[in-house]
Amino acid sequence: MLNEYKRKLPPSEKKVAEYIIKKPHHAIQLTATSLGEESGTSSAAVIRLCKSLGLKGFQELKLRVSGDLMKSPAVQYSNIEPGETQEAIVEKLTNNATQALKETSELVNYEALGMAVEALKKADRIHFFGVGASGIIAQDAQQKFLRMNKSVSCFTDIHNAAMYIANVSENDVVFVISFSGETLETLKIIELANQKGAATISLTRYGQSAISDSADIPLFISATREVPAPFRSGATSSRLAQLHMIDILFVCVVTDQYALASDYLKEIKESMDFIKSRK
Repeated sequence: MLNEYKRKLPPSEKKVAEYIIKKPHHAIQLTATSLGEESGTSSAAVIRLCKSLGLKGFQELKLRVSGDLMKSPAVQYSNIEPGETQEAIVEKLTNNATQALKETSELVNYEALGMAVEALKKADRIHFFGVGASGIIAQDAQQKFLRMNKSVSCFTDIHNAAMYIANVSENDVVFVISFSGETLETLKIIELANQKGAATISLTRYGQSAISDSADIPLFISATREVPAPFRSGATSSRLAQLHMIDILFVCVVTDQYALASDYLKEIKESMDFIKSRK
């Protein structure tokens, strides 16, 4: 969180963040006042940093840092280099996937998650949108939420999406997906949805972005080590993290409406059995 956010922070908060990153073991032993003094700022800067990170206070920040310090250094992101053995590729991609899922789960804001689940439960229609690789995530989301007997659409083309969203209402949810949080087409779609009064949910990398700032309910995945590489191996991890968040949302919606969902899923199974039958 600190590494991702520090470049966007005001100078005083950035100094606190850099001090914690440089001396994490020492920082968690300090009070907000002493951390402010040792980082050349103030206790107010420490508290502002916590708010910028979406944390309840300095104690939660220290708990997060302590948790990171307890992690095994053996599991970390690794880029795939030319000439890698198949054994190394299997190990690195597995470690990257595991790390992405773990870090994404640690970044879950349960208040935002609860709001997203309620919005999806109550929605008359749900519209998923993403371009490129994010469009694949949008298609997966549509396939899942169709099982809840809802009107669900998925668009990867901005023109088709704009025509559909032109008639959304406050009872609809527009859910946009963009890893960077800055994809122009996706930003235009969420801005249009906001103008039309629909509830908007975004799924982006952790940190402030134009898209997450525009959403009523921003959701995040891990952004760690998602940097260009010879094969951009990190992109595989981000895709898995996005799918993981969609799975979390779907299962939360299903369990909150389990009796209703059971009926829908039973009907779907019977329909699938009919399609598979030879008669």
